[in-house]
Formats: sequence, structure tokens, C-alpha cells
Amino acid sequence: MSQPLMPHATAFWLVDNTSLTFEQIAEFCGLHILEVQAIADDTAATKLTGRDPVRANELTMAEIEKAQADPNYRLVMSKVPEPIRRTKGPRYTPVSKRQDKPDGIAWIIRNHPEVTDGQISKLIGTTRTTIAAIRDRSHWNMANITPKDPVTLGLTTQRELDAAVAKAAKAAGAPAFQDTRFEGDRAALIEELRAEREQHARDAEAALEAAEAGDEDLRDEIVPGIRDPFKNTPAA
Repeated sequence: MSQPLMPHATAFWLVDNTSLTFEQIAEFCGLHILEVQAIADDTAATKLTGRDPVRANELTMAEIEKAQADPNYRLVMSKVPEPIRRTKGPRYTPVSKRQDKPDGIAWIIRNHPEVTDGQISKLIGTTRTTIAAIRDRSHWNMANITPKDPVTLGLTTQRELDAAVAKAAKAAGAPAFQDTRFEGDRAALIEELRAEREQHARDAEAALEAAEAGDEDLRDEIVPGIRDPFKNTPAA
């Protein structure tokens, strides 16, 4: 069931302004009945400011009156509150990370020069003036700017960065960027696993040949070097 945007404040308003039962309020607000009881008794940890669900278009007075007349009736929300989304303006960056923006911009300029200033502005949440200053090295703090991956800095996501790079490469007519940083490690790992598998096969074959040749100690080995624990050990 949908709940009001501010359940505790809504419950406070309903307790203070209606004759709804605690059960009705608790179910509508998604709270425990004891929480509603605490609000009614004014023993909650903090003093709440009521939030009118009628003005918020979450309830109608007709719905409240219907529930007041029937204690078994369950309130039905008028609409589901929608979270506020920022659709325009620059990307919000926490204050603690804003000092890292120049480093992230410098990294993109150095590693992906095909990405436009407009794309960088959207990715990092900065201005074109700042980007231009870093491009031509006239930024006031240029001496302290060190190119760092903006994804690692938490300024953008890898998916957004890859999308911007791919779009810029397509516009420039260049092949799409492919991350090959781990190709060498991946190839080495595959080769190592293949060598281990081949060595195990050779060891097993050698152990089988030795057992068939009459080596009593090797006959009880499950794999080379490991004997079957359920086989009786011969007496000394």
C-alpha cells in the first residue's frame, strides 16, 4: 500500500485534526500502532509539525469523513507522492567532492580529448569556463591539478562516462573506445589455468600408470599426493 510522503508528520496531523482510530492512522501512514499512540500521548522523541494530507492531495475530506463514520474502513490515498527529480541545471556534487572536479576534468581532457566541453560539463557538473581554463592551462590552481579518473573520484559513473566517450567517438568518426587495461592480465590468467589443468592431467595419468604397475602406496590415492581416507592403512 502507498504511504504519505512524510508518514509521522501526517499521522500527527490526523491525530490532532480527526477522530480516526489509531489503527486507521497507523495503516494509512505505514506506522506501528504504538508509534501513533506515542504521537497521541505526546511522548514521541521529538515534537512534530503536522502535515495536512488534504492539502498535499494525498487524502480528501470525503475519504476522512467516510473513515470516521466506519472504524473498520481503511483510508485510500488519492495519489502516490512522486519523488522530486532534478531535470535541469548542472549535476549536484557534494561539497566534499567539489575540490576534485578539476582533477576529473583534466583526466577526461588528457585521456579522451574527443569529448566536448558540453559533455564534460554534464558529466562532472561544472562550467564551460572552468573546462576551457583547464584545457589552455590558465586555471588559477593549475599547478595543483592532477588528472584523476572521475569515476574513482565519485564525480560520475562508469556507464555515463563510457556513453559520453562512445558518443564523442562516433561524432568524430573514430572507433569506439574499448577498455583494454586488463587484457594482458586476463590472458595470463587463462594461460596459467590451462597449464595447471594440463599438469593435473599428467600427474593423474602418471599415478594411474604407477598403480597399474603394482605400486601399492599409489593405488589408494584419490589424486596425486592424497590418499583415500576410507581405505585401511596397512599395519606397520
